[in-house]
Amino acid sequence: EHTGTCILTCISVHYPTSAQRLVSVQPGPLVRTEGSHVTVWCNVSGYREGVEQDFEWSMYLHTAPDREIRIASTAQQNYAYAVYAQRVNSKEIYVERLGRDSALLHITKLQATDQGMFECYTPNTDGQYLGTYSARTNLTVIPDTLTVTSSAQSLSKVEGEALQLSCEVTHQTTQHTHLAVGWYLRPPEDPSTQPRDLVTLSREFVLRPGGPYRQRLASGDLRLDKTSSSTYRFTIYRLQPGDQGQLYCEASEWIQDPDRSWYAMTRKQSDKTTVKVQPTDRDFSIQVTTDRRAYTAGEPLELRCSIDAQNVAERYFSVSWVFSSSPVAVVGPSAVPVIGANYVEREAAGLLAVRKESTSVHLLRLQRLQPDDTGKYICRVTEREKTPTGEFIDRSKRSRNVQITVSPLSSNVSVSLSTDSSEVMEGERVLLICSVSSTLGALSILWQWTNRDGTGVAVDIASVDRDGTAHPGPAYLERHSYGHVHMERVRSDAFTLALRDAFPADEGQYRCSATSWLQGGGAPDGSWQPIGEGSATRVITVKSVESSFFVSASSRTPSVTFGDSFDLQCLVKARPSPSVPASVTWRFQPAEGGGGEPRDVVTVTHEGTLRWGESALGAGARTSVERTANTTNFRLSVGGAGRRQAGTYQCSAALHRRNYDGTWRTVANRTSNLLGISVVQPVSKLRVHKSNQSLQFLENSRVRVNCSVTSQTSSEAQHAVLWYARKGEAAEPDELLLKIERGGAFEYGAYAEEERLRSRVQSERLLPRVYGLTLHRTEASDSGTYYCLVEEWLMDPDGVWYRLARDSSGFTHVVVRQPGKSGNCLPNGNTPRTIKWFRLQNPTATCPVKLGVLFFLSSSSFSLSLSLSLSLCLSPSITAARLQVEETESNITVPESSSIRLGCGIPAQSSKDSRFSVSWYVSRAGAEDEAEQECVFSIGHDAVFGNGDCSPAEEAGPESRLQFERTTSDVYGLTIQRARLGDAGRYYCRVEEWLLNPRSDWYRLATNNSGVTIVNIVEQVSTLHSVVCANHSLFYFVFFYPFPIFGILLIVILLVRYKGRSSSKNQEGKNGAPLLWIKEPHLSYSPTCLDPPALSLHPGSVE
Repeated sequence: EHTGTCILTCISVHYPTSAQRLVSVQPGPLVRTEGSHVTVWCNVSGYREGVEQDFEWSMYLHTAPDREIRIASTAQQNYAYAVYAQRVNSKEIYVERLGRDSALLHITKLQATDQGMFECYTPNTDGQYLGTYSARTNLTVIPDTLTVTSSAQSLSKVEGEALQLSCEVTHQTTQHTHLAVGWYLRPPEDPSTQPRDLVTLSREFVLRPGGPYRQRLASGDLRLDKTSSSTYRFTIYRLQPGDQGQLYCEASEWIQDPDRSWYAMTRKQSDKTTVKVQPTDRDFSIQVTTDRRAYTAGEPLELRCSIDAQNVAERYFSVSWVFSSSPVAVVGPSAVPVIGANYVEREAAGLLAVRKESTSVHLLRLQRLQPDDTGKYICRVTEREKTPTGEFIDRSKRSRNVQITVSPLSSNVSVSLSTDSSEVMEGERVLLICSVSSTLGALSILWQWTNRDGTGVAVDIASVDRDGTAHPGPAYLERHSYGHVHMERVRSDAFTLALRDAFPADEGQYRCSATSWLQGGGAPDGSWQPIGEGSATRVITVKSVESSFFVSASSRTPSVTFGDSFDLQCLVKARPSPSVPASVTWRFQPAEGGGGEPRDVVTVTHEGTLRWGESALGAGARTSVERTANTTNFRLSVGGAGRRQAGTYQCSAALHRRNYDGTWRTVANRTSNLLGISVVQPVSKLRVHKSNQSLQFLENSRVRVNCSVTSQTSSEAQHAVLWYARKGEAAEPDELLLKIERGGAFEYGAYAEEERLRSRVQSERLLPRVYGLTLHRTEASDSGTYYCLVEEWLMDPDGVWYRLARDSSGFTHVVVRQPGKSGNCLPNGNTPRTIKWFRLQNPTATCPVKLGVLFFLSSSSFSLSLSLSLSLCLSPSITAARLQVEETESNITVPESSSIRLGCGIPAQSSKDSRFSVSWYVSRAGAEDEAEQECVFSIGHDAVFGNGDCSPAEEAGPESRLQFERTTSDVYGLTIQRARLGDAGRYYCRVEEWLLNPRSDWYRLATNNSGVTIVNIVEQVSTLHSVVCANHSLFYFVFFYPFPIFGILLIVILLVRYKGRSSSKNQEGKNGAPLLWIKEPHLSYSPTCLDPPALSLHPGSVE
């Protein structure tokens, strides 16, 4: 295969008898495309040894085969005819000598008129003519019809996504040619490097991957498909960060020459597609740092390669140090260095050291630098990663080139040196003119730079040889390649040096050294010798833009409320220059847990893009830039302030300028003053209704206390309510009865557990801001003062709930009296002298009855008479307790997992209006204390489960095993399902009879227990019957599947026999023999375990 030109060699022919001259050329016909670079070789043999042969090339047009047109010769300068003279003089056509007897004709740009017969002639050098002195070959020129098309585009992908590109390749050559199509990648780090070969479909139609992509092609991650006669589709199914860059398609057209070798007639590329691959957290970056880049011979050099990646200690990296394409050392994941072959002796002498300073920093130290150490140093890092398919892939990255210059000591020279301005601003041009007043012979010029006082090491900037060839110095080679260093000889005795975009580091003393050379000069070999030297110096001052660079920060709202917004301003004052833009970074140190260095919030880069840091301030943060003549205001606005936004803010600014290689570097840094921002809670508006009241109730009544929130801070506020009871003196702490969380969850206080209030206390939310506390079946011990404590909770902008305020309600004094006890209805100290009761209504009425009471109060100073009328409901008699509960004892035995049926009958009751509270108790069999009773179930007289005289151990719910029923008004039943061995014991029920008094209050009239029911549980033993019935799969396997299988087999057997007799079937029918067929088997089964499936066959009818 050939990339630019095709060079073919041939073997000279030697005859064993006598030497005859033989000239041979590349056999034809040669078919080449117009515009391509063509070579034709010519060899001669059989000449006298030791004599260099000359070659003369001519051509003959097909239209004039006898007219010679001379082209080029190795012996004569003006050998070419006019039609080829210009092309030969411009080196478009030239002859390259490969040896004494071999030459190569080059036509760098083939034209259609070059088609014809080419002849190679070698003049005789032997004194006699013997053999052949020329040879011809035919050259055919055809048009270049190859086209390669792929649309140029810019794509942004994420690591792991797929990429698919298409390339259209067409050609219209009439010759028999083959096409080769390939895809190439040019990395973005260094566009000047050779592109990577991804995958190529060769001219033999063989798919060949590039070296690094061989494994990915084998795993199917990389594909190249020919979808049509001219379309080639390239696919990467899982992109990697190393796949980013410029992708393009390249096609070449090949033809086979008569000597059976293949030649690439033309090669073309498509437009490039730029692909950016955003890496995941598996990406890493590397950076090489050094103290300086210019050294003097003998000084030590330290290079550090830093790996910036996540979980570096858990990943496998190998680091390679390379100097000018020569390996220096390789450090694998085990930290064992492998020294390059050229550095083994230096490492043995202790002049080279490679070590791993930390998990992410690798050090290369060279002692006693030599001038040969001048060059580019590169750190290449390779990570080995295991793919999901179990294979290993390597991902490599290389650092930027670090140019290290080691300069030898140089002597001073003196000439006239001038400049247009000895003081320039950073970014402007430095122009120096070196004039030589009188010279003899040829001149060479050397430009050097040193520090301002001339005491530093001189650095070569550029040199001009005595033949006028300019060479940039090693330290300025890259800078010169970008056109930022320019030297020129304007006159025979005047030379100029121009440095574009001056840096502050360019300030110093410039030296121009001139050396006069004379060829010969008394030297026996006639070489050039210096005959005179001179030098001149000039100091150039480069003013830095850093001198007028200031940064300050300010804010108008140092204290804000939750949810509010605030602005921070960073004022950057600098000398305006488009080539030196500024970047600003806001840093933040939170007030809570803000130890350590401040973290970056957002950076406005010098390119004008935003880059958010690791310390995010939330979705409400935004930035803006305002520019004036000399000031730029970088504003940071933060909305929805919360605790995370409270702390210290600081902005830092940096000035950047573009290097000659297109990269950016920082020229100045400034940090502003600190800004403290505090975020406080809003002022609470929580108010709870605080009116006090007193309530009196009888025992077994229901008491309700309300708690009303009259105002709140926000409509989104949530409340937590705590109910307290005060029983003793004011000095004693109040008891927590119940707490309702803001989310609705509640928990009982220790007081509710101690006083057995858990089953009698109830809390509910009556309205959005009204809460109620209800005490059921009150007792005299429930008397006391009740109040609520309301906590107001708000959500901060970070989504965290915080308690803003607390407020308590008024006090509700509750007095619970037992029925039949009266209270003192008179104030203390007022003792009536006379009390008279009298009836105001018809004495025959029983309810209501109005009574009048007349009080006569008298003292030494005054007398007072007061009459009151009361409305009472008096019962003519007290109801007698006649409650009876069925006392029959029984003994039942039930198997495990079955149900236990317990009954509770009430044969007699005191009143037809009575209501009953029923509770079941059990004394467990085998318990340590058989007298210990456990509550199984209870239902109150208000038909509420759990409101009986005990609290059940098993809570009610969907998973409960208890089933309660009331068949009639005086018969209750309890069923315990899925009986366990622990359910065995002595069960009985307790009945409480409740009546309603005239004031509509319920009171307990009587209590009675039923007889004992002894329950025994028999442990269940597994049998074959139970095992089969319990397992559905086993049941069907034993009782269902064998029968249809047997039926199918029987049908198949009968059908086979029926088919065997088919030949005699018609005859038997004619003779009157019965015909028999079998219907489909009738399958019937029962889904119960006791009725297994039955399979029956029913015969058909007989005709």
